[in-house]
Amino acid sequence: MGYVVFHMEKARGSDSAMTAHIERTSHPKNADESRTHLNRTLIEYPEGVKDRTAAIQHRLEHAGLKRKIGSNQVRAIRINLSGSPEDMARIEATGQLDAWCTDSLQYLFDTFGRENIVSAHLHMDEKTPHIHATLVPIVREARTRRKKEDQVKRHYRKKSADTPRLCADDIMTRGKLKSYQDGYAKAMSHHGLQRGIDGSDARHISTQQYYRDLKKQSCELQSVIDRLQADKAVADEALRQIQREVRVERLKDSAAAAATQITDSIGSLFGGGKVKALEKENEALKKQIESLESQAKQREQHIRQMEEAHRTERSRLVEYIEKIKRYFPLVEKLLPLVDFCRKTMHFSEELCRKLCGLKPLKVSGMLYSDEFDRKFPAENTSVAFGYEKETDEHFTLLLDGVDFVRWFRQRMDRLREDMGLPRKQSRGVRR
Repeated sequence: MGYVVFHMEKARGSDSAMTAHIERTSHPKNADESRTHLNRTLIEYPEGVKDRTAAIQHRLEHAGLKRKIGSNQVRAIRINLSGSPEDMARIEATGQLDAWCTDSLQYLFDTFGRENIVSAHLHMDEKTPHIHATLVPIVREARTRRKKEDQVKRHYRKKSADTPRLCADDIMTRGKLKSYQDGYAKAMSHHGLQRGIDGSDARHISTQQYYRDLKKQSCELQSVIDRLQADKAVADEALRQIQREVRVERLKDSAAAAATQITDSIGSLFGGGKVKALEKENEALKKQIESLESQAKQREQHIRQMEEAHRTERSRLVEYIEKIKRYFPLVEKLLPLVDFCRKTMHFSEELCRKLCGLKPLKVSGMLYSDEFDRKFPAENTSVAFGYEKETDEHFTLLLDGVDFVRWFRQRMDRLREDMGLPRKQSRGVRR
């Protein structure tokens, strides 16, 4: 059995930066954009509340608090729910992910009160599926210090102990944190998950610390790469120098051998005609040596010319890419969509090329959904790349003018209705 993950962390201020991370208004580097459409909002906000930060404020305004909220007071607690990577992969593969989400939310509702859990999102675009939940720490029991005072003084209480208060410390005592771990593990036991080792030194790493560590590792790795490249350049130059020296030594050896042979021949011969023949042979060898040296210089010059041409071509390509990014910024947005349509939707190369013209096309046939792992019929369906709404920031694949995820879910709901089956309720839990 794998282990459960139940991590609580006090948020600072309005926690708007974490809201952007959770709701993907800013895309983190460790998330796969091709899977972001699989993320789910598990708790829908009240009418008029647009995001997680506003939901926190909405709960505070309607909680009946009597005291003014301090500027440094904790207004929300982040809760991260997950399990061991292998076990979460198993839960997803066996179709138990919806039940795991429902059971996890029910534990939060039972433990902290349904009205205090103001936000919950399932992330499927990171390495391990997990839930980001947000708790507004509203408590009703008497303060710990007040309890101690009452035990000593026994004074008459003028204020009701049932008055709601905002107090994260009362929720995150050492004893309660341990009980949350025990309770959540018990709720997850039928999913094949168990509690971690009590008293373990293992600690959760925050998102900010993860990015800092990642950046540090990246800088260290780049430093190693730069050092290795410098060492390689020195080694390459040393190798070329050795090769040149080897060629020169070989030529010198050839010349010395030829001179020795000529000397020996002269020493053994004493005839004018044969001496002249040896002189001609010596002259031919000298010319051969000069020719070899010339060829070596030409080869070195050719290598330098090729290296210069490579640098010029690389510089030209870099400049070309920069111009594309500067004058055609949509290319960066279109490329991930094209890859998704080719690999996941199984669109043809010709269809993807036409869609890049940013004009709607009509298609008929069967369209594949990786969320439902099946194909749905399309009859004269409009297909285009664009924004679903004018206020959207990210390009998407539009089918009949709506985001393709919503289009497939509408078709699935219609199919279930035709089969007499009830609609699934796992895409959101209304409070």
